[in-house]
Amino acid sequence: MKQRSVLYKFGLCLFLFFIIPITYAAKLALVIDDFGYREQNEEQVILLSPEITIAVLPNTPNGTHIATFAHQNGNDVIIHLPMAPISKQPLEVNTLVPSMSEDEIQRIVGQSIEKVPYAIGMNNHMGSLMTADLAGMEKVMKSLSHYSLFFLDSKTIATSKGILAAKKYRVPTVVRDIFLDDTQNEAAIAHQFNLAIKHAQKYGSAVAIGHPYSTTVKVLKEKLAQLPPDIELVKVSTLVQKPEKIKLCDLVEKYKVDVEQCIFEYMIIKQSQ
Repeated sequence: MKQRSVLYKFGLCLFLFFIIPITYAAKLALVIDDFGYREQNEEQVILLSPEITIAVLPNTPNGTHIATFAHQNGNDVIIHLPMAPISKQPLEVNTLVPSMSEDEIQRIVGQSIEKVPYAIGMNNHMGSLMTADLAGMEKVMKSLSHYSLFFLDSKTIATSKGILAAKKYRVPTVVRDIFLDDTQNEAAIAHQFNLAIKHAQKYGSAVAIGHPYSTTVKVLKEKLAQLPPDIELVKVSTLVQKPEKIKLCDLVEKYKVDVEQCIFEYMIIKQSQ
């Protein structure tokens, strides 16, 4: 009798497994940029959900305070590092430009990390000029590789070399999919939020970037209160892609020429002795 009961339960489990479809919630990550200037709005964003990621400008009057407040609330904190745009507009202090030396970029990155406590990642503020320059971004990623931080490419230009440069220096990465508030009215922001949901449903995940404008905060309050059941709000860090592990054969191939040259020189020296 006991054996029959066990077989019945096993058969029922198999039936449920094969007949009832298993659904997984698509993941939506919200990143809100430009923190450090609008303290009241920024605190409202943080209190909406600990799953929202905040990006703090390093040289702002409230940057350190708001990063600490966000961390205490359980939010991910990242550095919103200023990078040069193509268009001429007012720039933040220590905005990165492609012509900067490695030492100068290393200094700015290091200072930014000190000014934004609890940061676990970094994304670009503006940067259409800087991120499209491979040599410039390689300097950034070389500096970033000394720290345990990921890079979120805000994709302010389609030709961004951020991910390519990050791969060279094995910096973990994630890419923005949707901008929420390029147009600052509630209808437009709500439309972009819906696009982010559709993108997540189609591809399994989506990263949306917005700003702490009053209109954006209002739309987020409404939208987050009525998320579809198949959408899960997540921290952006859960979507970060880690670099592939280095294989021994790849290392051998990478340094093959150097090894052969060393062997050749060694043989020449041995023969001359």
